[in-house]
Amino acid sequence: QVQLVESGGGLVQAGDSMTLSCAASGRTFSNLIMGWFRQAPGKEREFVAAVSRSGVSTYYTDSVSVKGRFTISRDNAKNTGYLQMNSLQPEDTAVYYCAAISSLNPVSFFRSRSQYQYWGQGTQVTVSS
Repeated sequence: QVQLVESGGGLVQAGDSMTLSCAASGRTFSNLIMGWFRQAPGKEREFVAAVSRSGVSTYYTDSVSVKGRFTISRDNAKNTGYLQMNSLQPEDTAVYYCAAISSLNPVSFFRSRSQYQYWGQGTQVTVSS
């Protein structure tokens, strides 16, 4: 079993930056693909980004609203994943979830909610205009 705990959310202004963290426990962290999803009010939970077990490979949503502004990373020594978000906009307001799956498949394979086995409780990010 894997436990994931997100932190770092809160209220920011448009244009600000924020880094979310996801602390993992319960299983060898370096064996896990890690991903970030977000869910805005009234919308489906959507894929944001994923990072390979080593951290070398990353994969992002095709959404033009996210590309170039968000960066996913991980520190296996700290059992922690990160999502760096720059130039935040009100449309980035959502609950952000980290997720994980133990797999040898390429990170680009993991962009669907159903593919992830473990989930955190989510952290609220609110961006004011």
